[in-house]
Amino acid sequence: MLTISTTVRPATDLGFLLHKHPDRVQEFGQSYGMARVFYPEADEERCTAALMLDVDPVRLVRSRGRSTPDYTLGQYVNDRPYAASSLLAVALGDVFRTARTGRCDSRPELAAGPIPLEIALPVLPCRGGPQLAHRLFEPLGWEVEARAVPLDEGFPEWGDSRYVGLSLRGEVRLADALNQLYVLLPVLDDSKHYWVASDEVDKLIRAGESWLAAHPERGLITRRYLGRRWALTRTAFARLAEIGDDVEEDLEPPVEEESAETFSVPPEEDAGALRDEGSPAIHDEMVPDGEAANRQAAPSDGAVDGEAVWGGGAVDRRAAPSGGAVDGAVAPSGGIADDEVTPDGGAGDSTRKRPLNTLRREAVVGVLEELGAHRVIDLGCGSGQLVGALLGRPGFTKVAGTDVSAQALAIAARRLKLDRMPDRQLERLELFQGALTYTDDRFAGYDAAVLMEVIEHVDPSRLSALERVVFGTARPVHVIVTTPNVEYNVRYDFLEGMRHSDHRFEWTRAEFQAWAAKVCGEYGYHVAFRPVGDDDPEVGSPTQMALFSAVNAANAGKFSGGGAENAARVEGTVNAASTARVEGVVNAASTARVEVAVNATGAEDAASAASAGDAVSAANVANAGNIVGVGGGDD
Repeated sequence: MLTISTTVRPATDLGFLLHKHPDRVQEFGQSYGMARVFYPEADEERCTAALMLDVDPVRLVRSRGRSTPDYTLGQYVNDRPYAASSLLAVALGDVFRTARTGRCDSRPELAAGPIPLEIALPVLPCRGGPQLAHRLFEPLGWEVEARAVPLDEGFPEWGDSRYVGLSLRGEVRLADALNQLYVLLPVLDDSKHYWVASDEVDKLIRAGESWLAAHPERGLITRRYLGRRWALTRTAFARLAEIGDDVEEDLEPPVEEESAETFSVPPEEDAGALRDEGSPAIHDEMVPDGEAANRQAAPSDGAVDGEAVWGGGAVDRRAAPSGGAVDGAVAPSGGIADDEVTPDGGAGDSTRKRPLNTLRREAVVGVLEELGAHRVIDLGCGSGQLVGALLGRPGFTKVAGTDVSAQALAIAARRLKLDRMPDRQLERLELFQGALTYTDDRFAGYDAAVLMEVIEHVDPSRLSALERVVFGTARPVHVIVTTPNVEYNVRYDFLEGMRHSDHRFEWTRAEFQAWAAKVCGEYGYHVAFRPVGDDDPEVGSPTQMALFSAVNAANAGKFSGGGAENAARVEGTVNAASTARVEGVVNAASTARVEVAVNATGAEDAASAASAGDAVSAANVANAGNIVGVGGGDD
């Protein structure tokens, strides 16, 4: 059983925040029993809500797979009906689903801020002892009282059990408190009653978005929550790095998924061993995925089926050509992995920073608006985060999204509520399946194309095919490319290797600029660079952005029409260090790596531009085509 008490005035407002009436006993069916919510006390001074889970041992036994580690004895004797565990965490997540989002239409100001809370869990399995409870909850601002439960009060010499009585006190936002419990209850127990699949990463990131990245025990929490499955843990670390910007950037509360002005979206350390203090027998080592799978019950069926194409009210079922790993490697830009939230850090909190993927999306939208683009295609749209943001702005008259993954497009369709979208809005939208390494006429005819966090998912040997398709065949007026800056990875102290297990490469600023120069020389574009996120004076920004514009009279000057200085311009304050970084400061080694044979090509562009009477001077075009210069200080 779990109890939540408050003394906020009036205390009965707790009922509004939890969306459960204090005068009623409410029941909610669960897979293994029945959850009940009731209020032992409810007056103006103090109000307590109780969540009690009645577990049916028979149903629990029937559901446990023979591969479960404690199957042999555990099917007959276990503590699940009597102790708080992942069963209670799942019930909490289900019963208080809306409260966990922080939404309360009746008391929005109360839901947005901290209130005095007391939380009690009389019997909680804690593999690591009371010390672990302190390590997990105290960094979150709680006053923790964790009392070890003796094995038998009549025989104190037997010592303590692995259970604790846990009490938490503090002024915390209720939604944050619920999400912390949702994650940390199974972490303390170090066990889950269900199969740990890939969607557990999404659950962890959503529930831990406002606090996990900055938690000193984030490695232990992540490994335990994901059943020590290394592949999932590595993915979660990468997601934390992308969303959290390490301990320097607090994350916003886990509210409903972002909705843009005119449309809405439904709510929905290290890999080494780490030994728990106070519990020498317990190890937090990683195990291979196969071994981890053998320790858990088999998953139930339920794959997500997605349509191939949506848009304009019609379904085009053309599938992308099968081309091996490279097709699947073109990852979503918004990404299935990008469960982002609105950048509002809560009432009165001006110090809360926004996630990197939110900043990235805002930067892309801002550039598109600056360009005056009206027809935009998101190449590698994933679950439709950028597409949704563009649809929310009437200035974009045509918005298209394409991805190689049918499942990602199905998620995008649900997120964008295509089944309920007005016809006028639907006419502006097209979603279709396609592979960026194969020529597709549907990619053409747009003012601007966006490759947001896509190129790093493509095998280097296939990158030239993507360049040919996007810059050579589709040839939009503008192309915006964002990709991680590998130099910034040193700022993520819990990240080893690349930010995502599917990344084929991650580039330094010099390597990215050299690649962009090669593309400009081959396909007749010029380029400028902008940082996205905090621009560190030593390692640059976490995300780097390249702004390509086709060399012709119609769009000359959008980014670099004023010459080399404008081509290298960074929006906002430009200091000497950042100017040097974005002007294509590339050392000889990086230039050689990406085969920059740009001088001659740039000269050809300059000559053709001059002969055509282009508004851009020949010298400027040559400079735009050959941005790789002499090695500079930062690189």
